[in-house]
Amino acid sequence: QVHVVESGGGLVQPGGSLRLSCAASGFTFSNYAMYWYRQAPGKERELVARISEGGASTIYADFVKGRFTISRDNVKERVYLQMNSLKPEDTAVYYCKADFMTNDYWGQGTQVTVSS
Repeated sequence: QVHVVESGGGLVQPGGSLRLSCAASGFTFSNYAMYWYRQAPGKERELVARISEGGASTIYADFVKGRFTISRDNVKERVYLQMNSLKPEDTAVYYCKADFMTNDYWGQGTQVTVSS
């Protein structure tokens, strides 16, 4: 059975940091590119970052470049999103997605709130 579970969200002040984690199981993790998306209230879900199967290639949305870092551990079957210099506009539910050919698996999301 496939499981994709995000954790690490919470309330943080502007300028602060959070590290999100996504634990995956039930599929061959190392075959899958992994993504972080986010969805703010009243807005569409948007891509935040992507990491290739082996971790050598990453892509970031312009609005997080230089602040967020995606990484993965294929032994632990986890993907991470280190978020620094957080802004109020980063407030959203953050989702993890695994993608390989015609298969994609989503987690339930973790809430990140950036507020003073």
